[in-house]
Amino acid sequence: MINEKTTKEKQLLNNQLLRFSTAGSVDDGKSTLIGRLLYDSKSIFEDQLSSIEKTSQRRGFDGIDLALFTDGLKDEREQGITIDVAYRYFTTPKRKFIIADTPGHIQYTRNMVTGASTANASIVLIDARNGVVEQTKRHSYIASLLQIPHIIVCINKMDLVDYSEQRFNEIIEEYERIASKMMIKDVQFIPISALKGDNVVNRSENMPWFQGAPLLHTLETMHISSDINKIDARFPVQTVIRPQVGEFRDYRGYAGRLESGILRIGDEVCILPAGFTSKISSIDTFDGQINTAFAPMSIAISLEDEIDISRGDMIVRTNNRPRSEQEFEAMICWLNNSSAQARTKYTIRHTTNEQKVMIKEMVYKMDINSIERNMEDKDINMNDICRVIIRSTKPLMIDDYRENRYTGSFILIDESTNETVAAGMIL
Repeated sequence: MINEKTTKEKQLLNNQLLRFSTAGSVDDGKSTLIGRLLYDSKSIFEDQLSSIEKTSQRRGFDGIDLALFTDGLKDEREQGITIDVAYRYFTTPKRKFIIADTPGHIQYTRNMVTGASTANASIVLIDARNGVVEQTKRHSYIASLLQIPHIIVCINKMDLVDYSEQRFNEIIEEYERIASKMMIKDVQFIPISALKGDNVVNRSENMPWFQGAPLLHTLETMHISSDINKIDARFPVQTVIRPQVGEFRDYRGYAGRLESGILRIGDEVCILPAGFTSKISSIDTFDGQINTAFAPMSIAISLEDEIDISRGDMIVRTNNRPRSEQEFEAMICWLNNSSAQARTKYTIRHTTNEQKVMIKEMVYKMDINSIERNMEDKDINMNDICRVIIRSTKPLMIDDYRENRYTGSFILIDESTNETVAAGMIL
């Protein structure tokens, strides 16, 4: 019995983590959907469930207001909307999940970008009565821009259109027309009712015409291993480990997270930006030494040669290096209340590296509602998504975002306030 329990615990710990975000227009049912997922998968603590049951009764609900599981801010509960990004964790016997419940209002676009930036998948909710609306286009474009590998379009509130197969197919055709203008790789469509629970955790008896899997099963079986770039080895150094005690007196390890690719003992590597080469002598983890490291493992690397390496340097394969550039083009989402100022210096944080940069030129602004470029408006304000040219004081080791999400992304920080003002994707 003990061995069986231990095996199950190990299996649970080794489950692959999937991060997904929810997006959609206001009142499309994002928070209710997540509440249904948590409730039906029995991922709610008893004291939390008891508290929400009392709040629901006080508000006159016959059952449980599922949206209260994620709407944590006072204003959210009063207005019945999502404002901030709400993160929730739950696990099933097959997989662990981190959910980012993002807001639907236009003025909170920056929050949606923040919540979706690390997601493996995005759930885009569409109200079956309204079909594709402006916010559907906006959130789908952002998911495309962020190169989220998997999009699940949940057509919600099917109970309010009599579970109509015809209406479901009409919305699919409508969405596919806008998706054809974007770089969306994998799209799946699921008809659901978050309020009633149809096709969320359990298969719906009201829609026998739908032969696909419910949402939870789709998330549990989604293949995400191939989403990680296993070709380009990129190891940004976070810190240097020098214990200088006992048997580790001469140990020098370069610690960080392997953002992409694979590294093995004996591999010839190059240290950027210096350009020196060496070979990997050991790879250490919290659990001990290993021969091969895969992204996204946290490791410490030792080299055969003594080379001056510090935070911000990058260890890569000798024959597979990122671009070293001081000037590059990027798409940025402006996150700050204050507008961008021309020729103003910002701090860029790219992997573990920090440099001073400025926005040299604003190329165009995206009108997300029409998915068209605005070449005339050159002002960059909060929630704007723009293509810009950035120049740094020293070269950065960069990749295209579409090839490597980790070495192709960055944030800009205002030096005077230390606020994050923009998130960027290198083109």
